Amino acid sequence: MTILIKILQFVLSLSILVIIHELGHFIFAKFFKTRVEKFYLFFNPWFSIFKFKKGETEYGLGWLPLGGYVKISGMIDESLDREQLKQPPQPWEFRAKPAWQRLLIMTGGVLFNFLLAFFIYVSILYAWGETYLPTSNVKYGIVTDSVGYSIGLRNGDKILSVDNQYIDNFYQISKEIILNNRSTIQVEREGKVINIQIPKEYIRKAIKGGGHIDARIPFSPFIVSGFGKTSPAKEAGVMVGDEIIGADSIKFSFFDEFQNYLLKNKDRIITLNILRNGENINIPVKPTPAGRLEVARTYENIFEYKTIKYSFIESIPAGIKLGITTIGDYLKQFKLIFSKEAKGYESLGGFITIGRIFPEVWNWHAFWNLTAFLSIILAIMNILPIPALDGGHVLFLTYEVVTGRKPSDKFLEYAQITGMIILFALLIYANGNDIIKLIRK
Repeated sequence: MTILIKILQFVLSLSILVIIHELGHFIFAKFFKTRVEKFYLFFNPWFSIFKFKKGETEYGLGWLPLGGYVKISGMIDESLDREQLKQPPQPWEFRAKPAWQRLLIMTGGVLFNFLLAFFIYVSILYAWGETYLPTSNVKYGIVTDSVGYSIGLRNGDKILSVDNQYIDNFYQISKEIILNNRSTIQVEREGKVINIQIPKEYIRKAIKGGGHIDARIPFSPFIVSGFGKTSPAKEAGVMVGDEIIGADSIKFSFFDEFQNYLLKNKDRIITLNILRNGENINIPVKPTPAGRLEVARTYENIFEYKTIKYSFIESIPAGIKLGITTIGDYLKQFKLIFSKEAKGYESLGGFITIGRIFPEVWNWHAFWNLTAFLSIILAIMNILPIPALDGGHVLFLTYEVVTGRKPSDKFLEYAQITGMIILFALLIYANGNDIIKLIRK
């Protein structure tokens, strides 16, 4: 059921993004009196799920959810319609329009995706406000993994600053380190301030999922609120509402200590010490091979979060600022893909990676946040100067505007084919990475 919810959120988000993107091309084309032959959500090789015609445009739903398209008369696109291009240019065709009009038609999709992201961020801030965990409120310090330990971080450290700059939002710390190439972390440990160097190797490992920095959580009260799909604890008799107070009669101060104990003893049966209805009981259970019990717990009232509320007027500049910040952060992430030191290309993912970022339960706040972020990604990816993308068309149109010379139709056709090959190669590589990750798990 959780997989279905993720898929439904992903498909709905993708549908919104594609429709808005293609609507940008459509509106500019109509504004300049350019004929639009087709407007499709998803691709429709061989057949369509449904279609209808209104005016001069056929609207439809394809069966291949890899995007969508508008087919504009007289334009060399993925359809590679050579017959149309053999005829003399007509006044309603794309190729008959001035270069500046064609440029606006081609940038319309990207522009609408950016505007959508800004609109969503404004709406989110107005509806929900902005809630975050202040770094000063992480009262038990941090918890980290072996990558964090390798650079000198320790569980329980209290992060004071990064490059001697205080980061108010605790969950922005990792992003600040990775995206802005920070070199030091200042932490408080046992009453002393320690300066920790951040090597370049840490950035590469953090991109691949290491270097985990999270807020440390106390062990008690550990009230069972649910179970995973296959839970050894549930099979052994643990029930929702039980309080786990220890294991093998050992008491734990922090949750990470309990997790480490399970991992070290994953190959044997341990005894869970349970408090149920005021009665102490012991339940033998063997952890999973990963050292887990697949038990969910509540985390309410552990930390004091901060919420900033916005009026409608206040949400507009705040939402635009959030959108601009997100664009800047994504451009920094994109740069890491080509970094020899960070090797971000090794973590490049496809549809499985995108689908996984959606929550397992339907959450409109999370859904709209992710949709805004994906709208920015779609805009930036489409404006790349690769033939077959909007950015490729923009590149050639800019050349025409500057030089006054238009590339030949044959050149544009070959460029379109080359771009499609490049895009298919990237698609195969990204989704191949997803498959390899699944196999290695």
